[in-house]
Amino acid sequence: MTGNDLTAAGAPASPLAPGRHDVRLDDLNQRYHVAGSGPVCLAHPGGPGLFWEYLRMPAAEKHLTMVYVEPLGTGGSSRLRSHPDGYTLDRYVQALDALVGQLNLPRVHVMGHSHGAFVAARYAAAHPERLAGAILYAGSPYTGPEWGAAAGQALEQFAARHAGTPELQAVLAAWQSIPGLADDEGFTRAARGLIPFYSAAYWRDKDTWATYGASVTGTYVRETNPDGSPAATPYLDDREVLRTVKVPVLVVAGREDPILGPRWGREITDLVPHSEMLELPGSGHFAHLEEPEEFAAGITDFIASHPA
Repeated sequence: MTGNDLTAAGAPASPLAPGRHDVRLDDLNQRYHVAGSGPVCLAHPGGPGLFWEYLRMPAAEKHLTMVYVEPLGTGGSSRLRSHPDGYTLDRYVQALDALVGQLNLPRVHVMGHSHGAFVAARYAAAHPERLAGAILYAGSPYTGPEWGAAAGQALEQFAARHAGTPELQAVLAAWQSIPGLADDEGFTRAARGLIPFYSAAYWRDKDTWATYGASVTGTYVRETNPDGSPAATPYLDDREVLRTVKVPVLVVAGREDPILGPRWGREITDLVPHSEMLELPGSGHFAHLEEPEEFAAGITDFIASHPA
C-alpha cells in the first residue's frame, strides 16, 4: 500500500489515517479518502462515473470514520484499459473487495448511493464475511420500463410545477441528453443540470445548490464488457441477489426523491431478510445534504446496532 500520509518514522501511514490514500490493485491505482472517527463505513458514489466529492458527509464524520471510495475510472483512480467500457457492477464489486481487504479490519460497513447502492447490494451478497452491515442509499431492486416510466412521470410533474422558471429548460435538456452521452463533458453537464429535479431542497436555497452543482464532476463510463458488447440485459435486476443478502441492511430513501424514492426502497426491504428503512421526509436524491443531521443520526444508529 502507498498512502498520501507518512508516519514520523517515514513508514506508510495507517490505511485509515485521515487524508488521501492510493493502493495498487493488480495493475490499477485505487484512490480513497478518509475523514472522521469512529466505526468504519465505506461510501461508494453513484453515476456510475460521479467523482466522490458530491457524497462528502461532514455530519456523519462526527461519529464515523468515513472512507470515500473513488471508483475505478474516476478522479485519481485508474481508468480501465477498455475505458469507457468494462465498468460492470461485478468489476466495481471486485475493486471494492480488494480495497476492503487493504484496510485490514475484521468487518466494516459499506454504503452505496444511487448506482452505488447496486454495487453495495451485490457486495453484501457476495462477501458477507467482510461486512457488519450494508446501507443502500437511494437504491432500487431493478431498473427497466416500469422504473423509467415512473421517473418520466415524476419529470412531467416537476415541469408542471415549475413551468416558466429559468432552470426548467436546462433540466429538461439534461434529461433528454442522457441517451446520447458519449464524453466526460456531456456527462458532467447532465449531472449538474439534473440537480434541481433531483433535490427537494433546491428551491429553498438555489444559490447554495447552484454553487454545489458547479462542483459536481464525472467521467463517462459504460456498463459493458471490455470489448463494448452488452454485459447483460439493458436493465439491472437484482431482486434475486437481494434475497440472498444475509447481513443487516439499512435502506435510506428521501420521500421527495423522484427517481429512487421510498417506493423502490420498500421493495428492497421486502426482499432483504434482515432489513429496515429510513425515510427522510424533506429530502430528494441527496438526503446527506438536504437533511444532514437526520441522515447522519440514522446511519450512525444503524451501525451502532450492528457493530463490527
